[in-house]
Amino acid sequence: MGKNYADLHDPNAEYTMRELSADTMGVTATRGGGRDVEITDVQTTMVDGNFPWTLVRIYTDAGIVGTGEAYWGAGVPELIERMKPFIIGENPLDIDRLYEHLVQKMSGEGSVEGVTVTAISGIEIALHDLAGKILDVPAYQLLGGKYRDKVRVYCDCHTADEADPQACADEAERVVEELGYDALKFDLDVPSGLEKDRANRHLRPGEIRHKAEIVEAVTERVKDRADVAFDCHWTFSGGSAKRLAAAIEDYDVWWLEDPVPPENLEVQEEVTKSTLTPITVGENRYRVTELRRLIQNQAVDIVAPDMPKVGGMRETRKIADVANQYYVPVAMHNVSSPIATMASAHVGAAIPNSLAVEYHSYQLGWWEDLVEESVIEDGYIEIPEKPGLGLTLDMDAVEEHMVEGETLFDEE
Repeated sequence: MGKNYADLHDPNAEYTMRELSADTMGVTATRGGGRDVEITDVQTTMVDGNFPWTLVRIYTDAGIVGTGEAYWGAGVPELIERMKPFIIGENPLDIDRLYEHLVQKMSGEGSVEGVTVTAISGIEIALHDLAGKILDVPAYQLLGGKYRDKVRVYCDCHTADEADPQACADEAERVVEELGYDALKFDLDVPSGLEKDRANRHLRPGEIRHKAEIVEAVTERVKDRADVAFDCHWTFSGGSAKRLAAAIEDYDVWWLEDPVPPENLEVQEEVTKSTLTPITVGENRYRVTELRRLIQNQAVDIVAPDMPKVGGMRETRKIADVANQYYVPVAMHNVSSPIATMASAHVGAAIPNSLAVEYHSYQLGWWEDLVEESVIEDGYIEIPEKPGLGLTLDMDAVEEHMVEGETLFDEE
């Protein structure tokens, strides 16, 4: 990396009143049963997939290794390296305390939201894999058990011409008939050729007609063979979003996702309450506190946290618990490798209000090669009964697809 982020000066150590390390908290009791385990190292490797995935491994003095993944992006490996000294020597079974410990230690470096939360998420997922292996239980068991043996997957679909309604319809039919998915998503923030200004977020009438044509073509083609959602990637103004949502109310839309930017909760609430079209939001908000406001204000019909970005497996479980109090389903956003995808599936198995987990890599031929096990079959993920996440990294595949300049993990 050029510099050792783990050796950076820790200013919080000089004055923090909420130090949650085991030593400070007096967590020293002997546990027995093979549960006296200490973390010895944390390593990352970035894989060049359709997104630059950051894989995380946590090593222990028991020779057991846990694997996790943080949401993609620059700076995540450096932040994980920065946090390594805070968990070396800790017992990996104390997942909740270690999560709060990292949030507190990194509070001055942005652990309220953003990429710091993402980095903590990658560690937290690896801790779940590690704890499951130590205790010899699957990760979903650590979250309270399961509601279902398999979790539905929705496939994020793309075509060579994403602005052509018939091309989208053709791809929808192919994905349903040939690939076996019964849940799909397409993008609506695609050029119509009628734009006048890309900066002002305003949709002209012709642009709305074009987007409605995509919705009509896809939903009419697949009919009841598949549920179809449509993504806007926070692109439009409140008024344009309301007009778009109204224009597609007559079609069988599973949900309309992120029609307005995420910062203004009042605008989001107004859009959601203006339409019968289900509105889904969540991937660009962090931790249960931010998503709680969305849910409590009834500013969302379906909540879509991105598990390796929002805070990890337990944090997503907390979000689902809040959502369940308002009868709101959870559809997990996911653009990850098989590691975080399976971790999301474990969460989906453990919560009552799970709709589906996204799969964003169906056009990447080697996605499943990263692990030794099969992950998705006929549009579903069967939850493994093996300890932890139930996946084994294929180190040869990881090495083959590493970002240039990266270093491969140690084996054990």
